[in-house]
This record gives sequence, structure tokens and C-alpha cells, in this order.
Amino acid sequence: MAPQLYLITPATADLHTASATVAAVLNAATFSALLVQRGSLDDAAYAKLATELVAMGQAAGCAVLVENNTALAKKIGADGVHVTEGPVALKAAIAAIKPSMIVGAGNLATRHDAMTVGEMNVDYVFFGPLAGASDTNAADLAEWWATTFEIPAVLSDPAASPTTDTRGAEFLALSTSIWSAADPVAATATIVDALGAA
Repeated sequence: MAPQLYLITPATADLHTASATVAAVLNAATFSALLVQRGSLDDAAYAKLATELVAMGQAAGCAVLVENNTALAKKIGADGVHVTEGPVALKAAIAAIKPSMIVGAGNLATRHDAMTVGEMNVDYVFFGPLAGASDTNAADLAEWWATTFEIPAVLSDPAASPTTDTRGAEFLALSTSIWSAADPVAATATIVDALGAA
């Protein structure tokens, strides 16, 4: 069974480029979730980017998430937050917005990390980096989690290609390989076609 798709946006302050590119990719495939990546953006630039992309993602049928900031998520009408700052921040996010909004847990490097957050009423566990190179350890962790626990696993493979093995994870997160392609729409379609045939 093919995984659902989770799209991680490019972290850029260029709203025009981000909007146009993300819109095109959202139209190329069915994505269940859209994470607005912060990268090195400051608070103001990130808030502008997230505000721009929330309505777009939701119109495309995505649950739109922001990184770590529950106040921003509530202010701009996002669907939830993706927490990468550890169990204390995760606990605070859960207390602030659950159960009406989504809370996902990322930045998980070990099985212990994953089991710790898995006991905290999260909506998904996320293995792998948001951008950059692939992480073999993340793929192994995602496979272990998906075969052992019921909370959905997201495998983030920034270098995803048509030959990517999703290792049984319920979601595959796409990022760098899409945005760095000469034609992001074509790159997305190629991966989606390969997943459908897997």
C-alpha cells in the first residue's frame, strides 16, 4: 500500500516564488499534510510565509502545520504544529492545542526518543531531517516504528526518488529533491507514479 504524502515547503522569505512553486506541486499530487518549514527565517518572515501557505494548503485538502509555534498556529488558522524541540516543548504544545489541533513530534534520533514522545498523545512521529540529505538511521527507525506501534510514522527522505523504499511508514515526506529539481511538478509526479506502482 502506497504511503500518504507529506510535503515540506522550502524555507524562503520570497513569498511570490514559494507560493507559486508550492501551489504547482500541490496540484500535481494528493498531499495529506503540508509543513511550513522555518529554516533560518526570523519570526516576522516565517509568520508571513506561514500565513500565505495555510489557506493554499487547506484549499488543496492538506492539514497545514507550522514548526513549534502553537500561538502562531492558532493565530493564522493552521491545523497544528510540528514540534522539534524535545519532550518539554512537546508537552507544552499538547497542553496548548490538543485535541482540537494536530501535534506531531520530530527530531527523533533513537528508539528511546520515539517511545518517549509516543507515550505523549502525539498524532504522528516523524523520522528524518526536514531538508538536506537522506538519513539511513531514520529509515530504519521508521520501519521499526511502523511495524511495532499504531501511531502513524512519517519517513522524511529529503533525497526521495522513484526508487525510495518507504519501509512501511504511513507517510512519506518530500522536500529537497522536489524543490531542487529543474521541474518540481515533474519530479513530484515521477515519485508519485513510482509509489503507486510499488
